[in-house]
Amino acid sequence: MKQPVIQTYGLCKTYKKAEVLHDFNVTVECGHICGLIGPNGAGKTTIIKILAGLIAPSKGDMAFFGNGDNLDENRRRMSFMIEAPMILLGMTARENLAYIRYLRGYPDEKRIDEVLELVGLSDTGDKKASKFSLGMKQRLGIGMALLTRPEVLVLDEPVNGLDPEGIVDVRRILQRLSDEENVTILISSHILAELAELCTDFSIISKGNLIENLSREELHGKCKSHVTLRTDDEKKTAFVLENTLGIHSYKVMKDGEIHIFERLDDVGGISRAVTQSGLVVQKLCEEGTSLEDYYMGKVGEQHE
Repeated sequence: MKQPVIQTYGLCKTYKKAEVLHDFNVTVECGHICGLIGPNGAGKTTIIKILAGLIAPSKGDMAFFGNGDNLDENRRRMSFMIEAPMILLGMTARENLAYIRYLRGYPDEKRIDEVLELVGLSDTGDKKASKFSLGMKQRLGIGMALLTRPEVLVLDEPVNGLDPEGIVDVRRILQRLSDEENVTILISSHILAELAELCTDFSIISKGNLIENLSREELHGKCKSHVTLRTDDEKKTAFVLENTLGIHSYKVMKDGEIHIFERLDDVGGISRAVTQSGLVVQKLCEEGTSLEDYYMGKVGEQHE
């Protein structure tokens, strides 16, 4: 079994007397796409700069590829794009990639053509980067990070400011990297919905605090639609659900409500069966939490 590619243990960062990151823990598994989600100023860029070695944590440790000692050596197996990509605007996409190849001492010149095709810039020819759209610049930045075939790609807000088409383009590129080249990706964003279908795992942070680590399945499980039912006898209701309706996917909440995750298209049938059993229906409706509502709720709890 492969070691996790990134692990952090209690990372903290303090500037003067202000703590901007507190006790941050995350594990990024090999081949996964992990979304670091939080509002602007939550500490996402601070985390990524610590991982990149640009700033040192005030407390805490980290490990790359299961090794906590040779961090700089293992960073050579990773690429980082932090904030805006460092593009030379007077050069073409090809010239920018050639310059990065020269700086990094990467021997394979053919890789430039592979990267241009991968990020959808192979037809830009002599067009200078100064004439690129924001989405094209972001794709070029990703290409520059990919040039040396990193095993791990760390991106700070790569879809920030992009139009819907640009967001889809970036997502498609990252999904292809994961599927075809098995690149592990850590990507930050302040909008959960932008990454909901791309990421396999999520870490939600706010005000420098980790709110929750959860998988895509756990996230969608918390947000999925359900029928909310409240009666005058929750135990008898549970009996009716199981023995009369054959419903087993439900959850009794602390306030006595029952959330039913089956037969969502048969609210009338549920109502009839419960009423015919002599129970008094106090509430019956279909509900659900959007991904963004769930995220904002978690962030709101932390702010309170």
